[in-house]
Amino acid sequence: MARAAITAGIAGAALSHHHGGLWWRHAHGGFGWVGPVFWPYADYDLYDYAWWGYGYDPYFWDYGYGDIYAGLFGPYDYDALNSYAGYLPSHAGSAPRARASQGQQTASLASMCGSDSRDIAGFPVDRFRTAIEPNSEQSAALDDLASAAQKAADTIRNSCPSDAALTAPSRLASMQQRVQAMRDAVGIEQPALDKFYGLLSDEQKARITALAAEQHPAKRETTSQDCSAVQGNATNWPGDLIERNVKPTDAQRASLAALQDATAKAADVLKSSCPPVDARTPPARLAAVAARLDAMLQALGTVRPALDSFYNSLSDEQKAAFDAIGPERNGGKTASVDESSARQHRRHGHRVSIGGMIFRMMRL
Repeated sequence: MARAAITAGIAGAALSHHHGGLWWRHAHGGFGWVGPVFWPYADYDLYDYAWWGYGYDPYFWDYGYGDIYAGLFGPYDYDALNSYAGYLPSHAGSAPRARASQGQQTASLASMCGSDSRDIAGFPVDRFRTAIEPNSEQSAALDDLASAAQKAADTIRNSCPSDAALTAPSRLASMQQRVQAMRDAVGIEQPALDKFYGLLSDEQKARITALAAEQHPAKRETTSQDCSAVQGNATNWPGDLIERNVKPTDAQRASLAALQDATAKAADVLKSSCPPVDARTPPARLAAVAARLDAMLQALGTVRPALDSFYNSLSDEQKAAFDAIGPERNGGKTASVDESSARQHRRHGHRVSIGGMIFRMMRL
C-alpha cells in the first residue's frame, strides 16, 4: 500500500507537467520509471520473488518491453524532475522548489533508490535462523549468505543514477546499467544461497517453504501465460508522430526502420522469458531471476545500437523533436514541438506535493 501511494503520487506529479494518460504504467499498478529512476524498488522486487515466492504479487515480472518503450519515449523532463526535489525525509512536508540544485537532484534520486542501508529488503536472516534452528555449519553458511545479500543490495543501490537521463540514448544506458547491477547482485548471492540450501535437511527446507506461505497466504500464482500477455501487450510504435515531428530523411528512415525492427525483436525475447512453473524454492526462483535479467540485457543490447545509430544521424532540432514525443503523448494525440516547448517552460500555479505523505508512509 505504501509503495502504491508513493509511485502513484510521484507519477501524478509528472502529470502536472504532461497531461497524458499513464501509458507507461505496469499491468499490476506499478511503474517502471518513477521520475528519472528506472526500477526504483529493484531490491524489493528481486527479493520478494526470490525469498517469498511473490510470483503472486508480480511486480518483478511486469518489467520488460514496456519499460524499454518508455525509455525510448520517456515521459519526464527537467521540469518534471523539479517535482521530485526535496523528497528526502529532511525536506518532508515542504513544497518542491521551483528549481532543484544539482546536489538536491542527486539526493532525491538516491532516496528513490533506497539509499538508507538500514532499510533493505534483503535476506530475512533472523526469520530463517529461527525457523530452521541451524547447526554450526549451517549457521556459518547462513551468515555468509546474509553478508552476500548485503553486498548484493549495496550493488543495486549504487547503480542509482546521479543525474536525470533526458534523452532516449541516455535513458536506455541508465536502464541497462540498472539491470546489469541487478544481474551482478544475483551473481554475488547465488553461490552463497546454493551452498546454504544444499546443507539443509528436507524438514528445514519445508520450514522455509512454510515461511513463504505465512508471508503471503492468499495467493494466486502468476503463470507464464500471464507474463506473456503482459509482455505481448506492447505499446504501439509511434510512427506517425515520428514522421510528423522529426521529419526523417530517406537515409534516416532506414535507420529508423532498423530501430523499430530491433524493438520488435526485444519484445519477442522478453515474451519468451517468463516465470517457470516449477520454481518452488529460493535457489530455483533466484535462477529464474537471473534468466529474466539476462533476457532484459539481451533485449537492451539489441535496441541500444540501433537507437544510437538513428539518434546520431539526427540534427539537434530533430533530436529535440524525437525526445518530445513521450512527454506530449495524450490519449494518442500529440502536440506540435512548439507547443511542447511552451508547455515545458510554463510555470504551474499548483504542484503536487507529497513529500510529507511519503515520509509518513516510510515511517509506517
